[in-house]
Amino acid sequence: MGKFELSHRVVLAPLTRQRCLGYVPQPPMILYYSQRTSKGGFLIAEAAGVSDISQTSPEMPGIWTKEQVEGWKPIVDAVHAKGGIFFCQLIHVGRVLDTAITINTFLIYAFQLVPNGKSPVSSSNKKLAYQQRSPKKLTTQEIPLVVDDFRVAARNAIEAGFDGGEIHGAHGYLIDQFLKDEIIDRTDEYGGSRCRFALEVVDAAVKEIGGDKVGIRLSPFANYSESGDSNPETLGLYMAESLNEFKILYCHMVEPRMKSVFEKVDCLDSLIPMRKAFKGTFISAGGYGREDGNKAVAENRTDLVAYGRLFLANPDLPKRFELNAPLNKYDRSTFYTRDPVVGYTDYPFLETTI
Repeated sequence: MGKFELSHRVVLAPLTRQRCLGYVPQPPMILYYSQRTSKGGFLIAEAAGVSDISQTSPEMPGIWTKEQVEGWKPIVDAVHAKGGIFFCQLIHVGRVLDTAITINTFLIYAFQLVPNGKSPVSSSNKKLAYQQRSPKKLTTQEIPLVVDDFRVAARNAIEAGFDGGEIHGAHGYLIDQFLKDEIIDRTDEYGGSRCRFALEVVDAAVKEIGGDKVGIRLSPFANYSESGDSNPETLGLYMAESLNEFKILYCHMVEPRMKSVFEKVDCLDSLIPMRKAFKGTFISAGGYGREDGNKAVAENRTDLVAYGRLFLANPDLPKRFELNAPLNKYDRSTFYTRDPVVGYTDYPFLETTI
């Protein structure tokens, strides 16, 4: 993978775990990531916000302040101490800043408290079905400021010790809100070319830290947070081809079968056209197990496969795959709790289960 020598093709996918405090990474994350590190393994950290209105919860990390950068350093050091390659995912959630949460079966609407009374921002002023306020439609004068937030975040990731940064352009967050025609309704240059904002972010990151340290995650076929597209294959193919200009390290795409959160459906669409078009390392994600992951690599449909829930529950997942050993079952109820141990660092290793 570029200058990086990997020992296997099993990637830790970026996973929100909500174990931070005030957007600052916390010590339990050192053990969590270290547990999932193997020599020559590739890990992508959970999404880190690029600005003070870029994250949905203070329990999620940021990468826009010095304190946050310092919080990441011992985590990155622990991964490097075990020979892992570690990238930081960079995110701006856009209009998803205001979230809906379910408590005891009741849907609760939550305004995200942000500094100076700022509102969520997006490519348009369309709000999600559950939201009570519309996002602010970014102006052409404001968009470059957001691009610069990503640039600074990429620089901060390198300062924290990460080997590179992955731009989160998927799953209905801000970049996806510009890419998808269900949301964007602009008539300016960012509407005429829906990919412009995404590519400007890529360009800024590449110029700041180098294309060999930049990846991007895309989900052209997914419809997270009302972010569908009428022609996702054309969108995905255009992005894959356009990214070649910037010579970025990798493109990380979500399989078409993953239409929404935790929903895997039968689907005839494929990432193969995008895989063929993109000239760097290609990573596939979305509901993979051991067998279909091996098959995807054997058939040259991908270079690497990212695993989320299975890696969450099996810190030694590459070893288990190598030995075709049984897997721990994940406990979905602990995915987003604040507990620093339960459902976080207490999943057993193979040698403790035999």
